[in-house]
Amino acid sequence: MSYVLRPAGLADAPAVTALLNEIDVIEIGRPETDLHTVEADLKHPETDLDRDSWLAFDGDRLVAYGLLWDESGGERIDIDHYVLPDRQDTGLVVLKAMEDRALEKARENGAERAVVHLHLNVRPTLDTSLLGDRGWSAVRRHHVLRRTVDAATDLTPEPPAGVRLRPCADEADRERVHALYQASFADHFDFQPRAYEAWLHDLDAVRLDWSLVWIAEVDGLGDAGFLMARDDREAMGWIRGIGVLSEARGRGLAGLLLRHAFAAFAARGRDVVGLGVDTSNATGAPRLYARHGMTVHYAVDTWETVLR
Repeated sequence: MSYVLRPAGLADAPAVTALLNEIDVIEIGRPETDLHTVEADLKHPETDLDRDSWLAFDGDRLVAYGLLWDESGGERIDIDHYVLPDRQDTGLVVLKAMEDRALEKARENGAERAVVHLHLNVRPTLDTSLLGDRGWSAVRRHHVLRRTVDAATDLTPEPPAGVRLRPCADEADRERVHALYQASFADHFDFQPRAYEAWLHDLDAVRLDWSLVWIAEVDGLGDAGFLMARDDREAMGWIRGIGVLSEARGRGLAGLLLRHAFAAFAARGRDVVGLGVDTSNATGAPRLYARHGMTVHYAVDTWETVLR
């Protein structure tokens, strides 16, 4: 089959969004990719679109898309790869180009190898035998969970004695959430430390409604936990992250924050709330979410390869 391969530009965001939603329908049964999410990806500060993005066209039809970024400044490189089921040959061309660039990028960082990660639905449009043949393997699984919410039953919870929740109201609060995020996620799988400005970009902070970000303060500990949510996804309200400092765990803060978010989304008229969780999370997060009525929407595997 013929194809034309070129880098992406911001003007290509609608076409990329359409491709990703076509793949969403195949993989999870409904379109769930928003244009602003694709635009934020294409603006990633660690991505040079001329060297780190790929679009494959068959005529006017976009059939494959790839994006590479580097948050580690070392050997760890991330890629996204999407291809229509009937264009595996083209998808393989894009994958090979991304592998070559990942190794080049790691070497530019002074590393001798590239450790590359790719997130794929457990039933992806990409033929995973192509990955296996090239030395990739699945190393971790995440679940996207969802729960229905109702303003009549999901009411704002009363914090226990000695605990207070406050919305993220100003720049000082944002910086505090950043610090809590870095500290509470430091031991999580594939965590990459991020400076404040880079972290803001990761969140697409210019679009974020900071009234949906809350900080939990505990007597004797100070600010000890946070929840970040966003209401700009068409498919559902979205919880971007919940973190509690290790010294404050076991006090019910995560559950309190979760219930608070459910109530806030229900009050806004949302009927579904979702989040993503590492199924091997050592803090017990999957059990927490199950106790609060969240169920699996779909699963995503992290694939890894080491290039030398």
